[in-house]
Amino acid sequence: MFPPWFTGFSFAAIVIGALVPAAIMSIAAANLFTRNIYREYIRPDVSPTQEAQVAKLVSLVVKLGALAFVIFLPLQYAIVLQLLGGIWIVETFPAIVFGLYTRWMHHQALLIGWFVGMIVGTAMVATSGFKSAIYTLHLGGTAIPAYAGVYALAANLIVAVMLTLVFDALGVKRLPDTTRQEDYDDNAVSVVETDLKKAA
Repeated sequence: MFPPWFTGFSFAAIVIGALVPAAIMSIAAANLFTRNIYREYIRPDVSPTQEAQVAKLVSLVVKLGALAFVIFLPLQYAIVLQLLGGIWIVETFPAIVFGLYTRWMHHQALLIGWFVGMIVGTAMVATSGFKSAIYTLHLGGTAIPAYAGVYALAANLIVAVMLTLVFDALGVKRLPDTTRQEDYDDNAVSVVETDLKKAA
C-alpha cells in the first residue's frame, strides 16, 4: 500500500524501537556480571570507576554477541531460546524466594534443585523438537498436558526439599546469614548509601 521510502522509514522505526529494550537488557546483564561475578570473585577491591568501565565493556560485548547471534545463526534458534527462556526464569523462583524469605531451605539443595529444574524443563521441550512448551505427563491411563515450566518447577522444589532434609541430617554446613536488621528497616536505602560512602 505504501511507497518504498515510507516502508523503509517504518522498518527503521521498528529497528529503533527494538534497540531500546535490547540496550536495557544488555546494561542489566553487564551490571549483573560486574557486581556478582567480577567484583565478587575476580577483583573484590575494584573501584566504582573501574566497575563502570567493566560494565560498559561487557554491555558492548553482549550487544555484539546478540547481533552476531541474529546475523549468523538460524532464526529458529532465537525462537527456541525464547521458548526455553520462560522455563529457565521460572526455575530461579525457589532459589530467590526461599533463599530470601526463609532459612529453612539449604543453599546447596536450592542450587541442585535449580539445576534439576533446568534439565527437566529443557528435556521436556526437547521431546517436542523445541516446537512447544506444553508437555503431556502420562500417569497411569491419564494424560495431563501442562506448561513444561510447571513440571520442572515441581521437580525443582521436590529435589530442593528432599536434599534439604538429607543435608541437614548429614550435618552439611550452611552459609551464614549476612543480613542485618538495618536491611529490613525503612531507612535501608540510606544505610546502603552510607556504606558506599565509607567504601569510597
